[in-house]
Amino acid sequence: MIAASWLWAVFTVIASVGQTARNAMQRELTRVVGTVGATLVRFLFGLPFGILFLAGVAYWLGKPLPVPTPSFLAWDTLGAVTQIGGTALMLMAMNERSFVVTTAYLKTEPVLVALFGFVFLGDKLTLHTAFAIVVATMGVMMMSWTKGAAAASIRPLLFGVGAAALFGISAVGFRGAILSLDAPSFVMAATFALAVGLSIQTTLLCLYLALFDRKSLHAILREWRPSLFAGFMGAAGSQFWFLAFALTTAANVRTLALIEVLFAQIVSRRLFDQKSTPREIIGIVLVVAGIAFLLWTH
Repeated sequence: MIAASWLWAVFTVIASVGQTARNAMQRELTRVVGTVGATLVRFLFGLPFGILFLAGVAYWLGKPLPVPTPSFLAWDTLGAVTQIGGTALMLMAMNERSFVVTTAYLKTEPVLVALFGFVFLGDKLTLHTAFAIVVATMGVMMMSWTKGAAAASIRPLLFGVGAAALFGISAVGFRGAILSLDAPSFVMAATFALAVGLSIQTTLLCLYLALFDRKSLHAILREWRPSLFAGFMGAAGSQFWFLAFALTTAANVRTLALIEVLFAQIVSRRLFDQKSTPREIIGIVLVVAGIAFLLWTH
């Protein structure tokens, strides 16, 4: 199978559109089924589509499914668990700030990855990298600070940046899982990693709700129609994220994924009737500029 050099870019843009739609739907469901319940929706209702995608790929290729190795399971579990945490924190941030600003918080993910590498792995922190981090951090602070309410802005800032950190670890985990597979094609590797990841996430969250919050579990089943749409958009978006990760580095994918901020701006204005303040718009521009500069210099 020939993978054109530009396919990863197409996959990333499609994934960004799907993720924006899924995030918007999950934001609305949070009010009905709670944060953990809305987090489960993404995985529970996405799992059937993930299995369907895998069955379709296996039939199309005419090849058996790959054998999961301990390395694959470790990487995929890391990606699955951190994605659960990132999704929960993202929804908590969206409950306190606008949809588009929360999306911009999430785009600090590449900056956080650079910082983690410097602190824990001793990766070289160049002047270009330091400059990009300062610019992006200024943007985040501008978005989070409001006159007379600075203390109230700390929670969504921490939730959003925390979500970005967990999503960054998740991207590394899923890419590691895909690369560890001995699969007949990158499509099979990506789709298999997605199906297994969704299975892990659904099992963990269903078990948690069954033990500690059965009310939310029942509410999810009552809201199956919007949940089904959110699940499909989540599975479809993840499918294209995984395909992109199979073809290029997470850094390249996350750079182009900055386009999601523009999609979120459109959704925020049209669906939630949320208008960004001039301060927030400047902050968004700084975050995007800082992250784009960071990854461009790499």
